[in-house]
Amino acid sequence: MILIAIGANLGGPDGRSPIETCRWSVSMMDLLPGLQLRGLSGWYETAPIPVSSQPAYINAVAHFVVEPSCQIDPTVLLAGLMAIEARAGRPSAVDGRRSPNAARTLDLDIIDFDGVVRAAPDPILPHPRAHLRAFVLAPLAAVAPAWVHPVLGRTAGALLADLPPQQIRRL
Repeated sequence: MILIAIGANLGGPDGRSPIETCRWSVSMMDLLPGLQLRGLSGWYETAPIPVSSQPAYINAVAHFVVEPSCQIDPTVLLAGLMAIEARAGRPSAVDGRRSPNAARTLDLDIIDFDGVVRAAPDPILPHPRAHLRAFVLAPLAAVAPAWVHPVLGRTAGALLADLPPQQIRRL
């Protein structure tokens, strides 16, 4: 199971709204070689974390599996996701991405990659802050309720229940 968090809170350079960009990104991810989309959570509107004056985010989680005849490396998947982000107008790391919590046209994060645990190289797996974010855990629990965090040994629903309140609503 590969779980990818999707988020955006700025319109794209092509005029797409954040939710249109997020929907478009799902179709682009489904075209990545070797991946098959198995599920997509509903869409959520969430307040920025930390709280700031930037616009609300649109978030979801997509559930993919690797096609039986394929092997995909997490580093290659990350490169594919970053290419999709770039097509949506997000600067690359080379071009100077802003701070980690800056507003963005698109953010695609690998939350889990078939239970792989690794500290380096990028991507760090599982995502190092996913268990702290309602905007990841709520849609993740909806699309993959049986998922268990590979390090913490807890479901997304259990992790979500332990979080302090965060502004999130299903669209």
